[in-house]
Amino acid sequence: MQIIKVEVIPVELKLRHPVRISSSVHLERVTAVYLRIETHEGINAWGCTVAHPDLTGEKPDHLIQTCQAGADKAVSLHPTNIEYSLSELSTVVSESPAALCAFDLAFHDLLGLAAGMPLYRLLGGYRNRIQTSVTIPVSTLQESVEIAQQRAIQGFRMFKVKGGLDPQEDVERVRAIHRALPQHLLRLDADGGYSISQALDVARALKDELQMLEQPTQEEDIEGLRQVKQNSPIPILADQSLTGPASALQLAASQSAHGLCIKLATCGGLRCAQQIDAIARAAQISTMVSCVIEPALLIAAGLSFALSSPNVRYADLDGHLDLEDDPTIPGFKLEDGWLVASDVPGLGCTVEINR
Repeated sequence: MQIIKVEVIPVELKLRHPVRISSSVHLERVTAVYLRIETHEGINAWGCTVAHPDLTGEKPDHLIQTCQAGADKAVSLHPTNIEYSLSELSTVVSESPAALCAFDLAFHDLLGLAAGMPLYRLLGGYRNRIQTSVTIPVSTLQESVEIAQQRAIQGFRMFKVKGGLDPQEDVERVRAIHRALPQHLLRLDADGGYSISQALDVARALKDELQMLEQPTQEEDIEGLRQVKQNSPIPILADQSLTGPASALQLAASQSAHGLCIKLATCGGLRCAQQIDAIARAAQISTMVSCVIEPALLIAAGLSFALSSPNVRYADLDGHLDLEDDPTIPGFKLEDGWLVASDVPGLGCTVEINR
């Protein structure tokens, strides 16, 4: 098998509703970068990544340029020698985990297509479905309740409430959602917005309402995260503090979190995700597979990984739901808040982009 062409295809995708990231940033669109690998045998494999300047610091122009440099390199690589090929690509795209993620997905998709097997089975095949939370964005108390009720009608039974701007307001929003939907599981994601004392106050106030508190302190404050974890009555997960296998090892060794939140687009793809999960598993720390706002092709990859490992306890894979004109036609299904894999080979998705 030989690669004969690698295309880099940037796509601007609008959100159905702007998402509030902070007091000054509202996200209205996202730049997705698709990769199409074509082989001499006529196989077409797809990869995908996203640029989120306000979330990851990666600018679209830089991401596209890096992906193009990787595409020039990828043509000379063997498509099914994934470990070697991704190691070689790492030398070209080392400054961009998002770019590496796109190639990682495309090469894994190609391997699944060549083998005639769905990727989640190739990666381990521990299960074929997992329940996901759905995000309640930063919003007013009334809006938060209304959004949660709408998602409940759609079948979701777990909500991840975004917060971090005002601890007391976060407590009130979570309590209001719990009163309205007492049988639903709630998670709170502070996005690094709390001090140690604020995080502990929130955790203690909501110990009977929350399943977990995600990234309560600033991403670089590992010691602060450890102090919160040691004194919190509810599980603490690290998100932005986790940037790759090295940081996973640091978090595990310092016992700074009960769980690690893995996002393919920020850690570099499936290969890095497996390394992080192996570290967490050895340290007896659970993992959650999460996402940014991203197309369904990336969600399919995250789902494949989530289904592959018994150490993945949680899923938060809803980043595609509010994108308009996503060119991905997913093979997986969403049934009452559960993501269910298909047995279509590779990532199991079709991509339709007008060029």
